[in-house]
Amino acid sequence: MNLVVKPKKNSPEIVAVTPESAGWKYISFSAHRLAPGETLTFSDPANELCVVVLTGIVSAQAENFTWKEIGGRMSVFEDASPTAVYLPPRAKLSVTAKTEAEIAVAGGPAEGKLPVRLIEPAAIKRSVRGKGSNTRYVCDILPQDEPAESVLVVEVRTPGGHSSSYPPHKHDTDNLPEESELQETYYHRLNPPQGFAFQRVYTDDRSLDESLAVEDHDVVMVPRGYHPVVVPYGYDSYYLNVMAGPTREWHFRNDPAHEWMLKK
Repeated sequence: MNLVVKPKKNSPEIVAVTPESAGWKYISFSAHRLAPGETLTFSDPANELCVVVLTGIVSAQAENFTWKEIGGRMSVFEDASPTAVYLPPRAKLSVTAKTEAEIAVAGGPAEGKLPVRLIEPAAIKRSVRGKGSNTRYVCDILPQDEPAESVLVVEVRTPGGHSSSYPPHKHDTDNLPEESELQETYYHRLNPPQGFAFQRVYTDDRSLDESLAVEDHDVVMVPRGYHPVVVPYGYDSYYLNVMAGPTREWHFRNDPAHEWMLKK
């Protein structure tokens, strides 16, 4: 099973994952480049969308809302939160770039119970996870305690020489409240961009066990299993996670073989 989706060459759509291409039910994901003055329109008849301004400055319009010059960070590796827009099914969002921009679009099934809204950087919770060489920096763009019907969206920066999503954990079993069933995508960026990181996706019985070298703009699909990331010295890692499943709750189970390190 090929879990890595490579970026397209010379395309404004950097990468795209659909339920059909992934062979799963819940998540769609895409990333896009916009040149200054270029406009892209996003809409989905069956999915809610979380449109994240990863980099650049854009203006956006949806229904009766107009937001001028939102975004602002020039790199995902800046110590700054992004701006995002929540879009229910059938709503239409037009994004026009003022500068070069990179946009990510996370989607999951929804009925349209919630309105369009802007998610501003000041409203995004930021935290530090882990300790020592397991330290990483988290922005919860659309966590489970913020309104949405299915998608969860979070971004993580991991310094070079550190591990992340570690100790290995999984969320592939509908066993609430101990564990929730969530599919997941990782959209990877590396700094400098010629770098690489390693991600392993594996199950307890090793029926799935893939060790992956990931490069800038790659997407890793996690249909099930544990999914740690390790970043070599000299290169910093960023990834944008999208999760969705039958219940919009994030409860995970650590790999028992490695859980001992949390007690140190």
